[in-house]
Amino acid sequence: MKNQITINSSKQRVAIIFIITALILSIPLIAMQFTSEVNWDFKDFIAAGVLLLSAGMAIEVVIRNVKTNTARTVLFLIILLALFLIWAELAVGIFGTPFAGS
Repeated sequence: MKNQITINSSKQRVAIIFIITALILSIPLIAMQFTSEVNWDFKDFIAAGVLLLSAGMAIEVVIRNVKTNTARTVLFLIILLALFLIWAELAVGIFGTPFAGS
């Protein structure tokens, strides 16, 4: 019974990850309808989707496999820090790497 509960909660978390990713990606999509200051193309949505889904799935893997709260917290912070640093680099080229196209 416990294994069944774990599988269902895991499926629910994955569904939540997809829903949150879609909601976050809908923000620039909606903004593009009202202003010309937001100008994303298909590649931008793909890159953001891959980045958000990767971070979400990495967090899911941590939740499934890491048992201690301290280790989970440290890994969550590392994942979120990587997400924000990569996002900033892609958005404005904060580090000036070729990764951002600068």
